[in-house]
This record gives sequence, structure tokens and C-alpha cells, in this order.
Amino acid sequence: MAAIIQDAIMLFGDSITQAGWTDGGVGARLANVYSRKFDVLNRGLAGYNTEWAIPVLEQCLANQQDQPHAAKIRILVIWFGANDATISSSPQHVPLPKFIENTKRLVNLVQSPESPYYSPSTRVILITPPPLNSHQRPARDPPVADRTFEITKEYAEGVKEAAAATKVSVVDVWTAIWKAAGENEASMSAYLSDGLHLKPEGYAVVYKTLMKTIKEEHADLHYENLGSVFPSWNLVDRADPGPSVQRIEI
Repeated sequence: MAAIIQDAIMLFGDSITQAGWTDGGVGARLANVYSRKFDVLNRGLAGYNTEWAIPVLEQCLANQQDQPHAAKIRILVIWFGANDATISSSPQHVPLPKFIENTKRLVNLVQSPESPYYSPSTRVILITPPPLNSHQRPARDPPVADRTFEITKEYAEGVKEAAAATKVSVVDVWTAIWKAAGENEASMSAYLSDGLHLKPEGYAVVYKTLMKTIKEEHADLHYENLGSVFPSWNLVDRADPGPSVQRIEI
């Protein structure tokens, strides 16, 4: 039985998404501003690439279809690339052309009328991986040279290519953090904890860039333009509260 009564924003990605519930994380920020409007579902999968993500998203979408009265995913945010962009000897590596095709397939699971999971009411937003700070990566224990600045940029461009091909919104986190750091790789330590994962300051850039995209391209789903699912307390009929606190479609 479906227990969720609010529609949702679903974050689907790797460890950078998974950590979105941490203090200052993008998931926590979204949950705060969308309180009483949309639930925020975090489906971050640490270590996953797009190849492994496809069957997971299929399961998530199939499960939703099996519950006809379940809440709808109104915004699906897809955020992969950091693991796909590992060096070719890594088990996480996905070649760039395949990564782009996988990203388009993730979008089309929801967007294509030919998909068994087609959901015309769901808006899809892609996020690029953040830039990599190679100066920080060797400081890990043990040191791991598993990614490069240049290759990660190529995968960020691949996300933008997939977004253009599928006609969905894209949030260019790579460029946003690069510019915030003054286009200086070493300075990105202010936004990245280990050269890859985000500090609260990095998530702040992601949140700001994501909300700008929602406001400009999906204004009807921006939190400022949504009412609450349930009415304000001062509208409750104290004599007979039941009928006055019914769910409101937003």
C-alpha cells in the first residue's frame, strides 16, 4: 500500500547524490524549501555508473506503476558521470559514447512514449559531474589516481550533449563550480572535500544553479509558485476537521 501522499522530486545519481542529505547537501536544501509541497526522494547509489543505474531506475519506475494511487515523480534529477569518467582500467569506467547513450536512455525511460515507464507529467533535469581537483586526489589514503580533470570535463560535456539530444534541462555544475573557484583547479578545494565529492559550499553552488534552472525552465514547479498539499492550520474547521484537511492537488 502506498504511504506517500505528496508528489516528489527524485534525485537519482551516485555518491555525490547519496551525500545530498548531509548538512548543507542539495537534498536537504530541497527538502527544506519544498516542505509541504513535494517530498524529496534521494536515490543516490555510491560507486554506481550509468550502466548499473539503468536497471535500478527501471525497478523504481516499475514499482511506482504497480501502485496506481502512489504520488507522482514530478521532477526527476539525474546526476551521473563522476564514476563513468574514471580511467579505463577502473571497473566503474564507461566509455564516453556509451555514457552519453546510457544518459539518453535514462531520460527516455520516463520521456519516451514508447517506454513502459512513460510519464508525461515528469520533468527530467540532468546535472553534469563537478570538475575534478587533481591536486586533492593524491592526498587520499591510500593515494588513488583514478580520474583526471580533462576527462571529467569531457563527461560533463557528454551530459550536455545528452540533454540537447533528448530536449531536457541541464544544470552545468562543472562550469558553475569552475567559475566559483576563479577557474583555478587548486582553488576548487573550497568546494570539494577530496577532489571529487562536494563540501557544503559545493552543494550550495549546485543548489543555486539547480533552482535557477527550475525557476527559468520549469517555473510552475518552483517552490515559490506551489501551494501546500494540506491547508494552513487557520483554515481548518475546528468543529469538523476531516473535510477541511483533505489533500490539495498542486
